[in-house]
Amino acid sequence: MKFALRSMRIAITLCALGITATSHAADISRDQVQQAVDAAIQPMMARDAIPGMAVGVIVDGKPLVFNYGVASTQTRKPVDGKTLFELGSVSKTFTATLTQWAQVDRHLSLNDSVGQYLPTLRGSPFGNVSLLNLGTHTPGGLPLQVPDEIHNDAELMAWLKAWRPTYAPGTYRTYANPGIGTLGVIAAKSMGQDFTVLIERRLFPALGLKNSFIDVPAARSTDYAQGYTKDGKPIRMAGGELAAQAYGVKSTASDMLRFIETNMKLVKLDANLQRAITDTHTGYFQAGPMTQDLIWEQYPYPVSLSALLQGNSNGMALDATPVTQIDPPQAPSDDAWINKTGSTNGFGSYVAFMPSKRIGIVILGNRNFPIADRVEAAHKILTSLVQP
Repeated sequence: MKFALRSMRIAITLCALGITATSHAADISRDQVQQAVDAAIQPMMARDAIPGMAVGVIVDGKPLVFNYGVASTQTRKPVDGKTLFELGSVSKTFTATLTQWAQVDRHLSLNDSVGQYLPTLRGSPFGNVSLLNLGTHTPGGLPLQVPDEIHNDAELMAWLKAWRPTYAPGTYRTYANPGIGTLGVIAAKSMGQDFTVLIERRLFPALGLKNSFIDVPAARSTDYAQGYTKDGKPIRMAGGELAAQAYGVKSTASDMLRFIETNMKLVKLDANLQRAITDTHTGYFQAGPMTQDLIWEQYPYPVSLSALLQGNSNGMALDATPVTQIDPPQAPSDDAWINKTGSTNGFGSYVAFMPSKRIGIVILGNRNFPIADRVEAAHKILTSLVQP
């Protein structure tokens, strides 16, 4: 009887501390997490000649950040908690969040057409494309980038008006910056403000992000890491039409962990904003091994490394992939591996999380290094830490 009472008291104490006897992740120490991260990240940095990295991990809902190397090979300034990295296409997830927020607040609907918001394009093939097609890379065959000769909004509208689809909308996935970029323009227009202003002054503060920017302020310029090309040459993003909406965010590992926390409902937010974030995990198309959400890409959990490598391959990014529309759309699921890659000429990033396991990862590096290496490192780290 005494043993039973003592066991009961221990169980009550553990529950009060938020610990359960079956929770493997809760028993993992910071040292154990760092060992797992070190084992995956340090060899990759050496192999890919990455000067500096910041890796954030959420284990059992608890965020941890590990910094490696230098923010600049010239200054030798170490990567620290304030170091800003270019996110590349991970920026698109913020554009998707803003768009869903606009839908929740009834400023727009994903079923609306482009021409309803951009009168210049009314009656054109691009004007007839739905906002959902823009956010799922399925408008009919847009190129990966806005052409270099496009320098202003008028030239952009003329180019989009002259565009002709290669495929019927909703039949092929062609990963493209112009699509999500235009969606960001429309979302901001529907809310009556400039896109960058909305992201920096409304969305980031509402998410609790204090070290994320599209335009890095002068006071934070020394925190902006120097990027390096695949050949090791210093470079930073030059901007361009739709850059802010498609790949323009700079952020820290801590801020990106906070963003993952909001995506896994681990922090308290405004109810409409939380609904908008969760709605970005709705599945609309099946494309190869992955389900295309609104920008986010997801896989049923557990997921094999081979499926992740295929879904995040160059072929998926550069080639047209036939898709099957999910009708009705697949409701957001916690039992999924949700991810997004991002690259600029001088930086590489990867974000992945599994809501049901309360685990996630952010990988930021100041060199454009192989996506397969990022995915493999993330899979190795998370699978070693996830609760069985």
